Order: sequence, then structure tokens, then C-alpha cells
Amino acid sequence: MPDRLGIGCGSVGTVAGENPVVSNEMSATNGEPVAPSTKQLLRWSETLAGIARTGLGFTESLYERERFEEVLHVAADIRAAIEGNEHDDMGGVVHEWLDSVGQGIPGYVTPKVAVGAVVGNDKGEILLVQRSDSGVWLYPTGWADVGYSAPEVVVKEVKEETGIEVEVVKLIAVLDGMRAGMGRIPFYSLVFLCQQTGGELQAHPLECADVGWFARDALPFPMAGVELWGDHVFGAIQGDDVGVFYHPRRSPVWRGDPESL
Repeated sequence: MPDRLGIGCGSVGTVAGENPVVSNEMSATNGEPVAPSTKQLLRWSETLAGIARTGLGFTESLYERERFEEVLHVAADIRAAIEGNEHDDMGGVVHEWLDSVGQGIPGYVTPKVAVGAVVGNDKGEILLVQRSDSGVWLYPTGWADVGYSAPEVVVKEVKEETGIEVEVVKLIAVLDGMRAGMGRIPFYSLVFLCQQTGGELQAHPLECADVGWFARDALPFPMAGVELWGDHVFGAIQGDDVGVFYHPRRSPVWRGDPESL
């Protein structure tokens, strides 16, 4: 599938030399104001851009269009600060956002949707793929395709990426991709527990560098977000009643700890 998830390669990290605006959050150690993290700044930038693009898709007012376009420039400047490109022309980013604006309901900006598959075997091992683009390991995952239900996409993705045939058992997680550090664009990942029904291991020649079954104490490196989902998915593989994991509400929403789980 084209336009694959950049899991791992697009994760948010600290930007050297950044000098962000001080937020109203207080340090847990000394009560002093602390600067917002790179992850928070990226979230604010993408949110502002989404609001502005949605507004452009619904308004017919020239005045409002000019204001929304100005918001896009502010969002682009925030992204430039994140990436250490304060002096670069971010017009390309703004034009990219403007080109994506639709009219009416099709123009309402929402997070993209991805699916993931947690597949275990009789040894309690998990099926993992190594992405060709980043070299990062993760359970099979990809963007949801139009015309398929989420479970149908899961079955198709696992077969395409690994050669393994599965059936979907249940939904076990709804991840916020940006919050989990799995990408730099807004997306939700629906993660399903699956059971193998057939097939043989065979990595997709373009999308996957390698595939394999791995025990919890012998996971390959580098892994994407295992500290977030590891306990949960291995519990599901072992048959525990793990329920559905999701990120809890931050309080306050915009200044709450982005790392809290």
C-alpha cells in the first residue's frame, strides 16, 4: 500500500537549540514554569492547521479566509521552530495545507485512521515486521483503505506484509499516534488481537525488510512504542482479559502532561 505509516522514523524528539515559549505548566520538582515539549508544540501546530483548514472548507467570507490563512502561517512557524528552521521559508508547508482543503463536509479535517494486528502463536510469541523505510520493528500496521471495514483491512494487511493468514478476535487498543510518538501527523490506530489460521512467513518485498515471531524477552531492536503497548498486547496474547487500551483525557486538555498514559 502506498503512503505507508512512518512508524518510528517520524517520532517526535527533542530539538537541539530550541527556545520555545514558556508555558503555564509547573515543574513537578520546584514549581517553576517549564517550557512545552516538542511533542506539545507539534500537537498545537497540527491542531491550529486543522482548525484553519476546516474553516476554509466551510466559509465563504473573504475576511474569514484571510484570517484562517494567517493561522496556517502561524502553525507553520511553530513547526519551523520545532524543526530548528526558524529562518526558513515555510511557504511550502502552507501551500501543502491549502492544497488539502476541501469544501463542506469533505473538508472537515480529522485524524487519519490506521489499523494494527497483534498476532500470537502457541509459544506466546508475537508477529513483528521490520519496516523497509525506517528499519523499525512493529506489529503489522497500515492505513485503513476506503471500502473495507477495519477488520477486513487488518486481515489484508497481515497477509500482504507477512504471508500469515488471520482472523480478527477483538479490538484491544485505540492509540493516538502522535501522542504515542509513532508519527508526526495526526492519526488514530485501531489495534486488533488476531488468531493465525494459516499461511507461511514471507516479508513483503517492498514494505518489509524482515518478519518473524519473537518472545517478550527476545524482541528485536529498534522497536516502536513497546514501552507503551508491550504489557497490554502480550497480556492479550496470553489470554488475559485486557480490555481496550486508550489514552486517558489530559487535564487540562491543552496543558496536561502529553506523556501521561
